Amino acid sequence: MKILALDFGGTAIKYGLWEDRDLSHLGSFATPTNWDAMKQTLKELAKSFSDLEGVAISAPGSVDVKAGIIGGISAIPYIHHFPIGKELEELFGVPVTIENDANCAALAEMQYGVAQHKRSTAFFIIGSGIGGAIAINGELVKGAHLFGGEFGYMLMDEKRTLSQLTSPVQWAEKYNREHPSEQPLSGKSIFDLADKGNAEALHYVGEWYQTLARGMANVCLVIDPEQIAIGGGISQRKEILAPIKEELNKILKQNGASELTVEVVFCEFEQQANLIGAVANFERMKG
Repeated sequence: MKILALDFGGTAIKYGLWEDRDLSHLGSFATPTNWDAMKQTLKELAKSFSDLEGVAISAPGSVDVKAGIIGGISAIPYIHHFPIGKELEELFGVPVTIENDANCAALAEMQYGVAQHKRSTAFFIIGSGIGGAIAINGELVKGAHLFGGEFGYMLMDEKRTLSQLTSPVQWAEKYNREHPSEQPLSGKSIFDLADKGNAEALHYVGEWYQTLARGMANVCLVIDPEQIAIGGGISQRKEILAPIKEELNKILKQNGASELTVEVVFCEFEQQANLIGAVANFERMKG
């Protein structure tokens, strides 16, 4: 089956061709500024591939997969609150499926990766924000209002959410506000400074581990998952896994939940997870 996989992002649209359980012809283009420009670009892209049998899309927002409507808000404001799925099926002339990007990352791991044989997994997808998903017995748990797994909205104090405190982008913005300089630092740069022994960076990184682990502990105490899987750009820093596990176990022990043991792993597919998960969603819905 030949499926065009698309990953809608605020700055770029990624794509690839899925055929014989393999993703090829990978590429990307800058996210168009309006819906008409997006449709025209997608139409031209589809012409590059012959005999397409479907289009599988990963997108930000609260996605009603059956209605083909993207609710909520995102960095692509023009894709929300209208029958986008129907319009795209008319554009492509083949079946189209759409699923939330964090859910796609989870579906990739459930279908082909680290969560294949797990009864329950909580996914933390860490990038410009904190996305999340819950998988139990091979199914995503989305909740009554499609907010199941939205861990990034979790309040960590009176005002601030887990996304505000631990997404590398927003976390770096906080550092730069408190340490103004001519050259603002990225989240990666702060981690790199900490690796070199910079005291202030070490303090910030330590707080980052504690806050993320606290959010994970809260999730563990609600759903008691067999596994936590970490995805998104942060998963490329392999050295973060041990400190996260240490902080998580410390918090659980301090709060009387030492018997709650959860496996913490990295997602397998990294930058291709959303594309592969979009296809997994297509196969589940149209297979």
